Amino acid sequence: MQSEANVKERLNLYINGRWVEPVGKGTVKVVNPCSEEAIATIAMGNEEDVDRAVSAAREAFPAWSRTTVAERAALMARISSAMAARQNEIGDTIAAEMGMPAPWSRMIQAGLPIATLNSFVPILENYPFEYDMGRTRIVKEAIGVCGFITPWNYPLHQIIGKVAPALAAGCTMVLKPSQLAPLNAFILAEILEKAGLPPGVFNLVSGAGSRVGQAIASHPEIDMVSLTGSTQSGILVARAAAQTIKRVTLELGGKSPNVLLKDADFPVAVRKGVHQCYLNSGQTCTALSRMIVPAEKQEDVVVLAREAAESMVMGDAFADGVFLGPMVDRQQQQSVRAYIETGIREGATLVTGGPEQPDYLPKGFFVRPTVFSNVRTDMVIAREEIFGPVLCILPYRSEEEAIEIANDSVYGLSGSVWSGDIERARSAAKRIRSGQVFINGADFDIDAPAGGYKQSGIGRERSKYGLEEYLEIKAVIGHNPA
Repeated sequence: MQSEANVKERLNLYINGRWVEPVGKGTVKVVNPCSEEAIATIAMGNEEDVDRAVSAAREAFPAWSRTTVAERAALMARISSAMAARQNEIGDTIAAEMGMPAPWSRMIQAGLPIATLNSFVPILENYPFEYDMGRTRIVKEAIGVCGFITPWNYPLHQIIGKVAPALAAGCTMVLKPSQLAPLNAFILAEILEKAGLPPGVFNLVSGAGSRVGQAIASHPEIDMVSLTGSTQSGILVARAAAQTIKRVTLELGGKSPNVLLKDADFPVAVRKGVHQCYLNSGQTCTALSRMIVPAEKQEDVVVLAREAAESMVMGDAFADGVFLGPMVDRQQQQSVRAYIETGIREGATLVTGGPEQPDYLPKGFFVRPTVFSNVRTDMVIAREEIFGPVLCILPYRSEEEAIEIANDSVYGLSGSVWSGDIERARSAAKRIRSGQVFINGADFDIDAPAGGYKQSGIGRERSKYGLEEYLEIKAVIGHNPA
């Protein structure tokens, strides 16, 4: 297990290229969810700190937005290299603050942000910021000062998902990371400073969503706000942002379907489906938490799902062979356990798991990997985002019913289809109302746009479509004088 004595306290904010004492005098402890012990103390900024950060970003914007594509691309490449040099440190820091097992954290929590940043260098270098359309010149310009509010489940990945396209576009920014997993954001600020990012382009104000997040969303000098979080948080941010008619992008909740058509390879599909549901202990917006299976195959699926769930090792983030870590905090643990109890009361069949603390893990915010079968679409566990290691198996009797069940949700973030016939799978995928659909267990694609339909959000991240969220479109109309 990692030594916790070497985790630094973070009592300053990063504003205008300097580490400064916050106006807000509050602090909060960062707790390791495996041990339930405090591992760091961070500063809690306030509205005045947001004002200072926004002023710095506003002052830096004219010069930064006029930098060349080559200058921005070179700086982003330097930042990516500096992140790669600290990849293991970043991964272990996130493992300690939110509980993902360290090997996975190094690969995913640290590796994905590096890959995302790298992916925007060629996008930036090849993007047409100006082109002619008849006698009109179309000009794409940076939108301005951006406010970012990010979550704890993939903390740095979600930060870079916003920072990378904003830097590429020529925007400046103010970030409020989650107070549950903020330490990685401070490491990023150190990296940006060392890489030579001009003062004021990136500013970090840690604090509570109710104060710092609200101040960012409502600030009249912020041109755009981007949130990744719960749907309820998205509603609050959108309402606050509406007062100043700023652009809003939201990546929110999900209840993603995993449709196994009758000709699927069930042993492979079920094992991978359980893995994709439980990755990061189910604390993933795109988790495939609804496995939709032929009714006549449900009992076979149950056997396969139970075997897969019960084979997964749960424990401390720094113990060998662990796949499942804890929930991020006690509140999340209690929430997930309450959903499991609700599923039992609703009459779903508890295949494995349950709400009890694992016997061999008396300390830590752990939840047993849980599988329910015979789940109906009207059950709470089939409709609400649980955000924990809970899989619901729902039976269908026809392919049309399978698609209906998949779309019977207020969410539309991701999904999956399995079939022995690729064209049949693609046909089903086109009928699923979600921003992404994976076919036959396809791997994550860093270059694919990500975002949601319905209450899963507004806008896209990654790819050129993510870059365009940070650009305004100007039409310059005219011609040379005669």
